[in-house]
Amino acid sequence: MNSFIFQNPTKIYFGENAIRYLGDALKPYGKNILLTYGMGSIKKSGIYDATMDILKKSGKCVYELSGIMPNPRKEKVYEGIHLCRKHKIDIILAVGGGSVIDCSKFIAAGTKTDRDFWHAFLVNQEECYDALPLASILTLAGTGSEMNCGGVISDFENKLKLAYSNPLLYPKFSILDPTYTYTLSHDQTTYGTIDAISHILEVYFSKPDDSNLSDDLAEAILKNIISSYFQLLSSSHDYTAKANLMWCTSLALNGLLSLGKEGDWMSHQIEHALSAFYDIPHGAGLAIVHPNYLEFVYKSAIPKFARFARVVMGVKYKGKTDAEVALDGIYALKDFFRAIGAPTKLQDVNISESAIEMLANTVIVYPTSYAKKFSKDDVKTILHACLEHKSRKYEGGLVP
Repeated sequence: MNSFIFQNPTKIYFGENAIRYLGDALKPYGKNILLTYGMGSIKKSGIYDATMDILKKSGKCVYELSGIMPNPRKEKVYEGIHLCRKHKIDIILAVGGGSVIDCSKFIAAGTKTDRDFWHAFLVNQEECYDALPLASILTLAGTGSEMNCGGVISDFENKLKLAYSNPLLYPKFSILDPTYTYTLSHDQTTYGTIDAISHILEVYFSKPDDSNLSDDLAEAILKNIISSYFQLLSSSHDYTAKANLMWCTSLALNGLLSLGKEGDWMSHQIEHALSAFYDIPHGAGLAIVHPNYLEFVYKSAIPKFARFARVVMGVKYKGKTDAEVALDGIYALKDFFRAIGAPTKLQDVNISESAIEMLANTVIVYPTSYAKKFSKDDVKTILHACLEHKSRKYEGGLVP
């Protein structure tokens, strides 16, 4: 295990009716609040009314930024920055999923700098020296943004989707009530689940691969995510399953599992090109890209991939070589994604072969943990593999 420094300052209020802590949690901050949210679902579910009731009783002056969409655009960040400066906002309260929280993080950073947030932070990756306080009420589990300091924003005019992180962007606190996810659609739950699985695999499948606690924890969380998801197929209001899934997706990207690991985020880099050009759900793009990326690199770490196949995916391994078992595990992952209703090839999201050259040219490429000479041509190879869902016979696996 590599050396590391770890700190996560976000305070979590977890459980049913955790919103009751909101008033006290906001006491250290000023009166003026920017409430950010998405396309209006929090008003239908009653979360908006519950939040506003507490804010008004706490004597807060609330300003609103609504309409933050999935794959949030930089235009919404500029709009939020304007509101924060105009109304002298003291703290931003993001109510929603990862898109709302990510957008709010860049509003927080952009408000406190005289630089253009997009070029300074996303394009040039410059240091952030100050940011408004931020808090969140989570309504969609998956991204982990409620407990980390990173975010992703899109420039759809120029077909760019870029990521940035800075310790100043950790939420001061986040409220996680599993019942707030009861009204999610099947696709929202599915794509959030896939996003979290992908977050875990990006660090699990990276060096070092010697015995380490981070990998053991990753396997345990992966298995809990998958079992919780299957429970929700029977009952979307299963509190235990919702609670486990919500907490697992936070742990997937709060820094815990990456401790002592190199990490490998190339699957996310490739997917960002897909959603930047076609505005598809992030989890949908990952379901297509990530298994094919793993198939591209697995020969560099066959024992690790075989371990994943046995421990997480449940494939039968007696009488097989580690290489065979490793490949079985990757195909079991592909089949799992397809069985739960996710797209597994580019055509499923209306992306044709003719787009591959264009997509590959926008991907940020760097040496990865298992592919030290990773190149644009390798991206093209992976995207071509994403044109079909290949089948492979294997025993066991998660799908009957």
